[in-house]
Amino acid sequence: MKILVQKFGGTSVATPESMKRVREKVLSGLAQGCKVVAVLSARAGETNKLLALAEEWSASPDLAETDALVSTGEQVSVSLFAMMLKDAGIRARSLLAWQIPIVTDDDFGNARIRSIDSAILRDCLAEYDVLVVAGFQGRTADGRITTLGRGGSDTSAVALAAVLNSVECEIYTDVDGVYTTDPNICSTARKMDHIAYEEMLEMASMGAKVLHIRSVEFAKKYKVPVRVRSTFSNDPGTLVTQEDSRMEAVLVSGIAYDKDQARVTLRDLPDIPGTAAAVFGPLSEKGILVDMIVQNTSLDGRTDITFTIPRKDLRQTLEIMEDVAPRTGASEVIHDVSVAKVSAIGVGMRNHSGVAARAFSALTQESINILMISTSEIKITILIQEKYVELAVRILHDAFGLDWDID
Repeated sequence: MKILVQKFGGTSVATPESMKRVREKVLSGLAQGCKVVAVLSARAGETNKLLALAEEWSASPDLAETDALVSTGEQVSVSLFAMMLKDAGIRARSLLAWQIPIVTDDDFGNARIRSIDSAILRDCLAEYDVLVVAGFQGRTADGRITTLGRGGSDTSAVALAAVLNSVECEIYTDVDGVYTTDPNICSTARKMDHIAYEEMLEMASMGAKVLHIRSVEFAKKYKVPVRVRSTFSNDPGTLVTQEDSRMEAVLVSGIAYDKDQARVTLRDLPDIPGTAAAVFGPLSEKGILVDMIVQNTSLDGRTDITFTIPRKDLRQTLEIMEDVAPRTGASEVIHDVSVAKVSAIGVGMRNHSGVAARAFSALTQESINILMISTSEIKITILIQEKYVELAVRILHDAFGLDWDID
C-alpha cells in the first residue's frame, strides 16, 4: 500500500473555495496510486479566536483546558473537509488525534509526541481512500487532550509520515517552496529545488516560518522526505531531504535573519570559576533560551559577559540578572533591543574555507559593524544593529552568489 501524507495549513482550509483546491491536491495524490492521509490545521484565525475566548472567560486560563478548547479548531476543519470529499464520491473519514492515538507528554500548549499507534490508521486505510486527520493535537497517556504548539500540524504530518512509511510528506502552504532568503526583502531570492535537513533546521531556528522546527527534527531523525509546496499552484516546491554531493558543492545555501533578539551584558564580573554558571544557571531553570555568548578577555581579574535572548524573554531575564548581579559581583546590567541576527547557512561549509572572511569583507564594504559572532559546522551568525538587517541580507545573498541557478 502506497501512502502519501499531505498537510494543509489554515489559509488552505479557510473557505469552501480554498478547500476545493485542497481537494484537487488530494485527488492528485489518489491519481498517483496512493492512499492519502490529509492533515489539516484549524481554519485561518480560528485558534486566535479560541484563545481570545479563553481570556474572556478566565483571568488565568488553565493550560489543559485551553488545549481542550483550541483543539476544536482542527476538529471543525477535518469534519468539513471529510464532508466535501464524501460529496465528491471519495471514500473518506475524519480522525482526531485521540482516536489514533497520537500520545504526547503532558506539557500542555507545547506537547511533544511520544508515540503513534499506526494500527488504527492502517485498518482505516484498508477501508477508506482518504483519512482526514486533525493536526496540532495529541493526548496524554491518561487521555487528556494536548496541543503541539504553534505550527504543530507540520509536526503531526511528518510524524504520521514516519510511522506510515509515506512515500513523501507534502507540506502545503501559501508559499511555493523554500527560498535562499526572504523574497520580501531580497528581490533576487531564488526558490531552491532541494535543501538538506540540517540547513532547514538552521533556517527554521533563525525564524524562517516555512516549516515548524520540530517537524524538521522529526524528518531528519526518521529520514522522511518533506516537500514544501503551495496550495495555490502546481509548482513542485522544495524537497527537504538528506544532503548529497550536489548540496555539499554549494558554499552557502541560504541567508536567514532573526529580529526577535535582545542583548544583555553583565559588566565587571570577577573572572573566576563558577561565574558563568551563576549567570546562566538561573536562566536555564526558567527555560530561557540563550543563544550567542561572549566573555571578554580578563583585565585585572575582571570581565564582561554578553549574551542574546529572544526579545519576549527580556523582562524576565533582566529581573533574574538584577538578582544575579550582586551575588556575582557584577557592577551593572545593561541591555539593547535594537539588535538582530543574520546567518549564512550551508552544509558546504564543512568542506570549504573562507566563508567567514567573505561575509565579513562584504559587510565591511557597507560599514556594517559586527557586534557578536557565533559559528557552527554549517552556520555563521553575526549580531548587528537591527536597522541594517535588510541591507546585510541583500549584501550576503549577493556575496555568495545565491541568485545564480546552480541546477
